[in-house]
Amino acid sequence: MMKGKLAWTLLIIFLEVQGYDVPRKKAEKPKMDPIPTLPERTHKVFLDVKIEGQEDRGGRIILGLFGGIAPRAVENFRSLCACDKGNGKLTGKPLCYKGSHFHRIIPNFMIQGGDFTDNDGTGGESIYGGSFEDESFAVKHNRRFLLSMANSGRDTNRSQFFINTVKTQWLDGKHIVFGVVLGGEGIVKAIEEQGTNGGRPKVTVTIVDSGELKLTAEDKKPMEVAMKPFTIEDS
Repeated sequence: MMKGKLAWTLLIIFLEVQGYDVPRKKAEKPKMDPIPTLPERTHKVFLDVKIEGQEDRGGRIILGLFGGIAPRAVENFRSLCACDKGNGKLTGKPLCYKGSHFHRIIPNFMIQGGDFTDNDGTGGESIYGGSFEDESFAVKHNRRFLLSMANSGRDTNRSQFFINTVKTQWLDGKHIVFGVVLGGEGIVKAIEEQGTNGGRPKVTVTIVDSGELKLTAEDKKPMEVAMKPFTIEDS
């Protein structure tokens, strides 16, 4: 053992004499980047969905909301699920998702709803009256089942929203991501199946109930951006 150490020391001295820069300390283990995670969930809401003619395929979608990065979008969505702000200042209609439809569904893209005034994508209203400004684009559309605001351009957020069913990075910087599906991925996929390339649903898909749920300790655990492959058993 001593002979080996002596030989190694002599080799280092020889190399240094020859002009080589030889490290004498043991190299440190490389530091790994932390696993990317989504923002902390601050609120939890649900949408109970009915698919026309397929009552056995409807059910509950549970969504966690990122109030820390998009507080106005989160409060808007939470309130429209809870239906606790009365009638809209502009439309005079109840500020509530109950009874509204998923009016635009495109397979391998997204499902869109939230137009509780016209149910065709032309209406909707935020709890602030009309539209409200964009907040944060920090979360990217780099995974499925994210909840984002639908809009018609910069700072035109109202009540319409969408859930992507594939990665949609081309929407980064254009739509606020403010939540994620915590449960009911299978329901989202069942809704997606009712879509067409043009976006017009084959059948009526209705939000029959909505509301707010209590966050649990499990809900607050870090959630990785990377996802496991989706299976039919997921719900």
